[in-house]
Amino acid sequence: MTEIFDNIRKLYRFYTPRHELANYIEFFSESSAEETYHHVGDNRFIIKMFPSWTPTFYINLGQPYQLAVGANRFLIQKSTDVLILRNNIVERHNLPTDHIFTIKFFPGGLEAILGINQVQFSDQVVKLETVLPEALIHRVKQLTDFDQRIELLENFFLNQYKKKKASAYYVDVVQKAIEIQAASNMEFTSSQLASELFATNKTLYRYFIRVIGTTPKQYFATVRARMALAGYVANKKLFSPDDYGYYDMSHFYKDVIRFTGSKLIENVG
Repeated sequence: MTEIFDNIRKLYRFYTPRHELANYIEFFSESSAEETYHHVGDNRFIIKMFPSWTPTFYINLGQPYQLAVGANRFLIQKSTDVLILRNNIVERHNLPTDHIFTIKFFPGGLEAILGINQVQFSDQVVKLETVLPEALIHRVKQLTDFDQRIELLENFFLNQYKKKKASAYYVDVVQKAIEIQAASNMEFTSSQLASELFATNKTLYRYFIRVIGTTPKQYFATVRARMALAGYVANKKLFSPDDYGYYDMSHFYKDVIRFTGSKLIENVG
């Protein structure tokens, strides 16, 4: 199954956080045994995810599985919980018996809540106990209910956020830049975006490198490719590359290859 091309969300239960956390955590999710069996049966399957620069926690509640991050492959044991940045293409090789609890942060969210800069995690699979207390992870695994896990983690993250709030300035500027660019339909240049934020282009560049780990230009190129590809998959007949800032379909096709590593025709008929 491939992100955007296939609805990979149908295999999971989802929860969107409330209060202050909504600005920094995109969602909590947990794989559903019933939905997984309904859609894939007893078969092994692979979920392919494209770059998003979103730090993601995987807490393993089930069996071992494999992660491919870029060109590197990792075996994740039953007792192992990991953090990945998702700055590259990621593939998770699953069994029908897999049971994974996921926390996906927005870019910079890890720093705003835990005071941990995401840049250091590029192209890595990091053991989760390096950023979360082992006792907390153990408690999450002991609980048997999705809602109980969410309540435990939300309370922990809220407490941590209140302690770190004063250091979230850089993250807030970057998030504001992302919001403005999305509202402009991805039309602002980096200089125009900096002007909207009453900052210099150099300052905005520095903040993106510090918070996300890539330049504004590179980050928004990734966001544009994701948005355009999702729009194309949703309705090919109404799709216009101009709506996403592409010169023509050829320009869009080339970006799809750069973004997904494959030709559009290989995934969409």
